[in-house]
Amino acid sequence: MTEVQQRRFANRLFTMISYAGGMFGRDSRNLAALSRRVLALLVMLCALAWSPAASAQDCAQAGAQGTAPASWQTYCWLNMANYNDTTARGASGQNMTFTLPDGSVLRFNARVTGTNPAYDAVAAPSWAGSAVGNSAFLNIPGRPVLYSSQAGTSTIAITNITVTPPAGGGVTVYSFVVADGESSNDGEAIRMTTNGGNWQLLDSVPPISGSTMPPISGVGSGTVNITGAPNTVGAYILGSNSPTSVSVQTTAGGLQGVMFAIRFATIRLQTQILGTRANNADQFNFQIASTATSGTISSGTTSGNGTGPFTTSPLSMAAGVPVTLRLAMASGSVNAITAYAANLTCVNTAGTTRAALPNNVSTTNTNIGQLEFGEFLVCTFQAGAQPRLRVRKLLGNNGRRFTGDQFTVRIMDGSTVTASATTTGTGGTVNTGDTGLVQVVNQTPYTLDEVAAGTTILGNYTATMACTNATSGSTTTLPTAVGGAITLRPGDAITCSITNTRRSIALLEITKTSSVISDPVNGTTNPKLIPGAVVEYVITVRNVGAGTVDASSIVLVDVMPAEMAFAVGTPVTFTNGTPTSGLNTFNAATMVTYSQATNGVAPYTYTPTGTYDTRVRGIRIAPTGTMAAASSATAQPSFTVRFRAQVQ
Repeated sequence: MTEVQQRRFANRLFTMISYAGGMFGRDSRNLAALSRRVLALLVMLCALAWSPAASAQDCAQAGAQGTAPASWQTYCWLNMANYNDTTARGASGQNMTFTLPDGSVLRFNARVTGTNPAYDAVAAPSWAGSAVGNSAFLNIPGRPVLYSSQAGTSTIAITNITVTPPAGGGVTVYSFVVADGESSNDGEAIRMTTNGGNWQLLDSVPPISGSTMPPISGVGSGTVNITGAPNTVGAYILGSNSPTSVSVQTTAGGLQGVMFAIRFATIRLQTQILGTRANNADQFNFQIASTATSGTISSGTTSGNGTGPFTTSPLSMAAGVPVTLRLAMASGSVNAITAYAANLTCVNTAGTTRAALPNNVSTTNTNIGQLEFGEFLVCTFQAGAQPRLRVRKLLGNNGRRFTGDQFTVRIMDGSTVTASATTTGTGGTVNTGDTGLVQVVNQTPYTLDEVAAGTTILGNYTATMACTNATSGSTTTLPTAVGGAITLRPGDAITCSITNTRRSIALLEITKTSSVISDPVNGTTNPKLIPGAVVEYVITVRNVGAGTVDASSIVLVDVMPAEMAFAVGTPVTFTNGTPTSGLNTFNAATMVTYSQATNGVAPYTYTPTGTYDTRVRGIRIAPTGTMAAASSATAQPSFTVRFRAQVQ
């Protein structure tokens, strides 16, 4: 029938309706109702004429959500195309078998009793005013609605419901779903019973216009009644967990319909490509597979030069089948999967995401176990070329502080050097000092730093770091300071530059050593650290910086160990190094003071007595004058202070 023929047929029908209204004096409400019924009949006839026949009984998700809840893709609507009303009304009913998307098999017996002469399997929506198919759960494939086109009451008894999982699976809990497939108006009703979990109201589908919903009772029990309401009404969708028997009684004033779905959980796998492919010919195949058999249940393949996301169709899981998510190279690719890295994240779009699901996990093959009832997982492989990292050295204004200063930049994996490079050159010229782009391990934290090479003092420079990522759109957090950590993602190609700018400040290096001078047993010959031994302490101060020390600002405070007594008879001595410190002439009488306070803290007002004084707890040494600056990496002014103590 052509579109023109359809319109002519409809016009004739409505002409006949108008004539009948005039003959029998129907009011406008009755005429509208009659119009609705005839229009529904027309839709049903068209559906019967043009709906494609199914080669096998199966189920499928709706093509679009409409007003349905977030879990809409967890509903797999049963295609009733093979329903035979004559067989179903026989004494033995009709045995029906559905192959579900995950390889599970749903079986039940459908037996129909009652006065209604026939149910027909039709497409959804069953008519122009049906809520399901028009307002929510749009574009359901196949013929999911069992539709009655005459008045009467019939009961569909669905018994011996079983779900047989594929190898490696197990049936835990599933939901058997019943929905109003037409609309319940005046004088119409639906009554549903279950021997499984009490009926749960899964969705109240709004009408195509207005807000009228038919009365409903019994939600939360084993029996639910839906009674009709006038005008355009919405519809209800209910579910019972794991029943073996469900019955649905429909009372039609002329037209009524019912539809069924199986619901457990749903998963969709997609792949997002980060950055550019290692080779333009490279493509990825992403798969949802049975963990038990390794067989592919659903898969998709990337294409072209785009980055996606590329996706599979949502896969309904009717049983507890552990699944593995895999990423592999597609046929025709130049590179092996080892040329790429991938992170996997799974999110439950229908509720809370379980902690056990992968979250930015570096993998191309992982078992995520069984889905849980009601979940709708969207799992995404973010794939890209193996991440690469580079660190290089730059110099700021005026170049090096001292001739010969060199630097080693490093990529560190914990305490292990992954890559390093040492500079050469003089002045502001930097030769080498660049690791180049180094392939690193996806999702592994690295630290970027530098160390001094040769006699270089890093303190003579201010170091800054700036990083760039050649992969646009990457969410990798880039470090902003030397010694910062970075964790790369697939496709990253990151370059970090450490720039050293010289500065003129004083930098004091202080060292302290001790040596045993004598002991009561051995004297000065190979003396041991025993009671009565005399120990000499040596403190050396060196200015390695290019700036002088502020005048009279050097103060050394040394805390005497608890087991030591200060040697009063041996003076504190001061010796200039080479080059000399530039400080004033040392005067122990005015520049050295003592503390008897615990921990050697102020006040430094104590005067030592005797040969060895155990009450001296701290020594304060404060030379005066201005300490000179270093003039090269080796010409560093210094001085040394010495004093002695005895082991008690």
